[in-house]
Amino acid sequence: MDFLIRILMAVQILSALVMIGLILMQHGKGADAGAAFGGGASTSLFGATGGANFLSRTTAVLAAVFLGTTLFLSYVGYQKPAPAAGSVLETVKVPAAPVTGKDAIPTN
Repeated sequence: MDFLIRILMAVQILSALVMIGLILMQHGKGADAGAAFGGGASTSLFGATGGANFLSRTTAVLAAVFLGTTLFLSYVGYQKPAPAAGSVLETVKVPAAPVTGKDAIPTN
């Protein structure tokens, strides 16, 4: 189980980092006005429509992966350890010998 948790944490961190990069690569709604004045040629890498569909869909998939791993890791982290078999009194350590002499507490 520990190996699975480590893999899911790695997937979560990678999806977060890639999602940050994809979000920073996307242009805002105000950038469409600049495309009317000749700035639209820079988005020809992803085709005529630009990379908006590709980047936004990839971001949505990575967000779903991030959310799923976060929910699973929080569920696993919340699980309480299974109680030990037997009684609680069996785990109590009893001193080997009673304390006598100068360390003893007076009972006046």
